[in-house]
Amino acid sequence: MTAAGVTVVICAYTLDRWAELESALEGAHADPVPHDTILVIDHNDELLARATARWPQVRVLPNHGRRGLSDARNTALREVRTELVAFLDDDATPSAGWLGALLAPFADPDVVATGGVAHPVWPATGRPGHLPEELWWVIGCSFHGQPDSPERVRNVMGCNMAFRTAPLCAIGGFNTDLGRVGTYPVGGEETEACLLLGRRDPSARISFVAAAQVNHHVTAGRTRFGYLLQRSYCEGLSKASLSRYAGAGAALATEAGYVRTVLPAAVLRELRHPRRGLPAAAGIVVSVLAAGVGYVRARVVPATPVTARGPLASLVEEPA
Repeated sequence: MTAAGVTVVICAYTLDRWAELESALEGAHADPVPHDTILVIDHNDELLARATARWPQVRVLPNHGRRGLSDARNTALREVRTELVAFLDDDATPSAGWLGALLAPFADPDVVATGGVAHPVWPATGRPGHLPEELWWVIGCSFHGQPDSPERVRNVMGCNMAFRTAPLCAIGGFNTDLGRVGTYPVGGEETEACLLLGRRDPSARISFVAAAQVNHHVTAGRTRFGYLLQRSYCEGLSKASLSRYAGAGAALATEAGYVRTVLPAAVLRELRHPRRGLPAAAGIVVSVLAAGVGYVRARVVPATPVTARGPLASLVEEPA
């Protein structure tokens, strides 16, 4: 255990986000809450060398494990010496007071994870008409209709989240069969981790913290209609994979209500203003269809064997 009580972990894989990575690290460094910082570079030697030279005060580590965000995070988890660990995306800039707000709920010993808000920072091309706020999950941001109870939510958002280190290591960290690899937009590893934490300890709670805010940079590529199709399709793949690990009920409970109530209301709202709202309504319908196709495909195609995983080696002991 260090003098700090929390470690901020950032994972990066590309030089294309160098400016955003600088902003993320500078924002974290400016936070008044004492913390350690670990930057994990995912299989990019040039980025590793440049980051090591640029930030000598930061622990910069290579991901020697499986390529992708999950094992990059696990690389950091094995090195964390603090009771709490916070994860910040390499293209997310924390707002003032971010870390203190994100950690405040941990005063309750039953809280094992917290997550905050992500606001989009649109590119010069602006916000596209086919992405109403209900679809901002596509770009990794907070969206209209997401669960936001400070008392209990099912899971947190990966770009802005914190955990108790020991329980997260005890469940094996993040599932390397899930999660983003490079630019391929699959996911589900944070949701699975949250579900496993709840299964391990039924009294465990996950808290949403509206005051813990980050600004998440959106590339021009992610505003294109083709990305909406790809991301939605991959969401279906991810949910099917998650169902294999956590069961369909747990994996889809939140999404079922969202699809049944939030999205139909949004389509009707947009269709009241056809000239402005037709692209948004079309975006919602296409997103649901693409996700459905991805889910069905993943359920029909024979699945690869589930990778068994045990606890991660941890430097932090769980309280008795």
